[in-house]
Amino acid sequence: MQRGAGVLMHIASLPGPFGIGVFGEEAIDFAKQLKKQGMKYWQVLPFSYPGMGNSPYQSFSAFAGNRLFIDPRRLMRLGLLTGQEVVKAELPDKKWRIDYDFNKIENERFLRTAFYRIGDDLKAKIVDFASSHKWVDDVALYLTIKEANDNKAWWDWEDEKLKNRDEDSLAKIREKKDYQYHLFVQYIFVTQWKEIKEQINCEGIKIIGDMPIYVSGDSADVWANRDLFKMAQNNSEDIVFDKVAGVPPDYFCKDGQLWGNPIYEWSKHESSNFAWWMDRFEANFELYDLVRIDHFRSLSSYWEIDASSTTAKEGKWVEGPGMRIIDAFKERFGDTSKLIAEDLGDKTPDVDILLKESGLPNMRVMQFGFVPQDDSSNLPHNFAANCVAYTGTHDNNTLLGWLWEVSEDVRNFALRYCAFTGNTWGEGGTRSESCRAIIRTLWMSHANCVIIPIQDELGYGRDTRMNTPGTVDGNWMIRFSKEDLASIDDGWYSELNKLYKR
Repeated sequence: MQRGAGVLMHIASLPGPFGIGVFGEEAIDFAKQLKKQGMKYWQVLPFSYPGMGNSPYQSFSAFAGNRLFIDPRRLMRLGLLTGQEVVKAELPDKKWRIDYDFNKIENERFLRTAFYRIGDDLKAKIVDFASSHKWVDDVALYLTIKEANDNKAWWDWEDEKLKNRDEDSLAKIREKKDYQYHLFVQYIFVTQWKEIKEQINCEGIKIIGDMPIYVSGDSADVWANRDLFKMAQNNSEDIVFDKVAGVPPDYFCKDGQLWGNPIYEWSKHESSNFAWWMDRFEANFELYDLVRIDHFRSLSSYWEIDASSTTAKEGKWVEGPGMRIIDAFKERFGDTSKLIAEDLGDKTPDVDILLKESGLPNMRVMQFGFVPQDDSSNLPHNFAANCVAYTGTHDNNTLLGWLWEVSEDVRNFALRYCAFTGNTWGEGGTRSESCRAIIRTLWMSHANCVIIPIQDELGYGRDTRMNTPGTVDGNWMIRFSKEDLASIDDGWYSELNKLYKR
């Protein structure tokens, strides 16, 4: 990666008049601000539609985009909405929290309205889009059938033919208006984002995307490709999967994390030279300049848990595809220069071997490194050039929140390491001296790429944390106002990037 710096902010967290951040002028304004700061990267969270707990890592599709990001103002410019219909989608009173309930209702309303106004030219473009994006057929089929079944999981659908993908039955679904509507939504999502991304790239900012390693059991992916997943052998609707995914106890959670996602049947993937994965990478590269592979370590070995377990403590490591999937990637795309490996969590020697053989840049997180008397690989003096280093990620506390909550020994070590003196370590805000000291130390490192969450640019506390692993409620909701972003000292970051050649 080119030596540079960037900021992590979810699209949903952008300011704006609606109940959530969208693909609008606010995204372009943020890219311009990043340029002013001398940044080169904007890292985003997954663009997938949120599932349980509004998590973008638990979606009904590994391919489909989040319709909540669609900007109704751009639909108005296409003549598909009126000004009054756009205003109805606004929610000006909630600037700091994402209102998923409101936005899901209003988003569905204006998208349905726009769909019934499309003309022949747009219909032809949607047909072309569906032809060149093969995944959208399964998504539209799945959503159409699911909605007709009161949003039940696919294994609970009443019609056995639809559950088991009888082709004649699916052909009838393709004739329905709802099926066409879902094609329209995905077309609008992709085209709106590509228009926005082109302008972001023109500002010299590259988008780092995030690809969740696993998919949800109740998803278009599993419904359409059951042979690619470890399904229960007894064919019981009560037990769909024998084994599920998660991670053992670690820094984030003493009981581990029981994600509950189905496990891949890697031998089936390998028999097709990982075709499903390669198609997935291709879909991601249409949206992002670089892609972070979430939970990369599972490609080397993954934590397999009995589906009946109540925690992730009792599981076992199982060998993954390793370099075979990386080699298939190189065959398809030439090299791995667009990939980043998220290798946090429980490390085993096989993961280090895969990282070395693949050549992918891995991740380092400063918050994990500040352990007194421990020469951690997460301390900046140990960073290799080929890594992406963070103060914290979306799963961490904010920098200020972390300083307040860690033990005194850890805090004192961190502050001494970053050459912070004085007694103002607990003060927040965009000019927080303690946060700036830690950020400056990160910038000084050998890491080719350094990223900080927007919360750390703002010097905000734990109340703005994006996610707490192992919990469901209250996550993925934080949002920022125009006033928040305007308060950032762009000049300080510009000088930092010039000084440390980023």
